[in-house]
Amino acid sequence: MKGRILVVGSLNMDLVVRASRHPLIGETILGGVFATFPGGKGANQAVAAARMGVSVSMVGCVGKDGFGDELLRALALDGIDSAHVSVVENQATGIALITVDSEGRNTIVVASGANLILSARHLESARAAFSSADVLVLQLETPLETVREAARMAKQMGKQVVLNPAPAQPLDAELLSLVDYFIPNEREAMQVAGADSLDDAIKKLLDMGVSNLLVTLGEKGVLVATRAGRASIPAFSVEAIDTVAAGDAFVGAFSAGLANGMRLEDAVRLANAAAAVSVTRRGAQPSLPTWDDAQELLERRF
Repeated sequence: MKGRILVVGSLNMDLVVRASRHPLIGETILGGVFATFPGGKGANQAVAAARMGVSVSMVGCVGKDGFGDELLRALALDGIDSAHVSVVENQATGIALITVDSEGRNTIVVASGANLILSARHLESARAAFSSADVLVLQLETPLETVREAARMAKQMGKQVVLNPAPAQPLDAELLSLVDYFIPNEREAMQVAGADSLDDAIKKLLDMGVSNLLVTLGEKGVLVATRAGRASIPAFSVEAIDTVAAGDAFVGAFSAGLANGMRLEDAVRLANAAAAVSVTRRGAQPSLPTWDDAQELLERRF
């Protein structure tokens, strides 16, 4: 039986410019190719999960403008149910200004726009979608209180909750205790925990109630930490040209694995493969792989 995922989160249009390097403070440099891509961490993770073959619904907000229309069309192309994505008057659709350097590294500034309107009212209207989902996926590009309420609703219904704390901010034990799988990168883990090292961050996050901590480490793979111990799961070696949606590829594929009943380790390996494929392609949603793409890399490796 195909798993079902509900994503509560952001939808942005990514405005991407390529450059040989990132500018210094106060510096202007000439860039290269410019392009727009459907993005937003919530929408990216929804697309990443859908391309793994699970059924996906999304709750979010866009503005009543051209970017909003384009983002809704993009969700439809991947078969994502957008019935609970609200079109908001007098608010611009969220955008992300992204610079990608010659090594595929990126810097991102987000203007959240309509994403900041997402509220408990929108969640309540999507109660049926919560009830039918196996896994709820959350990020932090929408109001924190809305994220908290979504996690509460899902836990009350006995659903698994995945939280990707990006962009990072301090989080309290109440919210963390509602999360089954907490997926930061190394820097986000330290920022959320208020720690000076990854080791201290892991200890603090587990003490604050995180059940399963998955720290993504890029080319170094993933560190899985629970109260029972730690394990490292290696990444796939590929030549990266654009890392913009690698984290979202990981979260979406991992959540799809969970929804389909995979063991934790197998879901992480699937997610590592999806992330590896994504960094070999340009753009956010255009880079996100299908199930067959990820399986091809898994079979080649193992």
